[in-house]
Amino acid sequence: MRRLAAVFVLSAFLCGGYSVTGAQETVPIVPDNSGVNIRDRDARAMTAGQQSNATSDVNLTRKIRRAVVRDPSLSMLAHNVKIVSANGSVTLSGAVKTEQEKTVIASKAQAIAGADKVDNQLEVKVQ
Repeated sequence: MRRLAAVFVLSAFLCGGYSVTGAQETVPIVPDNSGVNIRDRDARAMTAGQQSNATSDVNLTRKIRRAVVRDPSLSMLAHNVKIVSANGSVTLSGAVKTEQEKTVIASKAQAIAGADKVDNQLEVKVQ
């Protein structure tokens, strides 16, 4: 019985010591996307906060977002571009992987909103 207790105490000590050591070696990685968000600081940049709550604008944004997300040829990055509508005009911003994705998203938005109603500010991400 005494030997079993000693094994238990030793096992608990070793497990506890390892987890403390493991925790001390882990360096937290702080996400830093501040470089990416520089473009949103421009006074002319459209952000999600400028999305109009008018039913027509909300529906316009929804239709374009649906068209973009339903396209399996687009990357996850392209699926997450910003689409902001206000007064019937649409602003596309964010990063995409290729020039082709930029063109495809703009074409979808123009087909839904009208060619003269889309401001394409999409950027091709440099790898």
